[in-house]
Amino acid sequence: MTARLVMDPNPSVMHAGETVGKAVKIIMEHRYRNLPVVDENGHYLGVFGINTLLRLVLPPAVVVEKGLTTAPFVTDTLADLRHRLASVEEVSILDFINDDATVVYPDTPLVETLLVLYRTRTSVPVVEGEARRLVGMISYWDVGAHILEQEV
Repeated sequence: MTARLVMDPNPSVMHAGETVGKAVKIIMEHRYRNLPVVDENGHYLGVFGINTLLRLVLPPAVVVEKGLTTAPFVTDTLADLRHRLASVEEVSILDFINDDATVVYPDTPLVETLLVLYRTRTSVPVVEGEARRLVGMISYWDVGAHILEQEV
């Protein structure tokens, strides 16, 4: 049994050059943790996810490397957070994708795939070949549905 068994072979994707605003809309409407980003040939480039969204709305001093570890004195409002997001909504998602997110392959053993899902705590892209063509995504919900379909 392999990753192919539990992957969604037709995931929602973002294309290079699409905007942060579009990605945010899709993530919020469907409650996705990660959206894979592909080029015009379907090659995987990275993911834009909920953690990226949080990074975009938080004050820069909180999210920079070696930045603040706590922020009890930061008094930003929801309007401040929305303003930060609005300032990047028309920017290309390529400026913010995570291009080193963990991936699996269609022939990755099932238990290894589940271990990646468990350790990364987010949906996992499934890529194929040296060109890293996106062939699917695996989410907690996909795995749960396949497990529950099994006879006891």
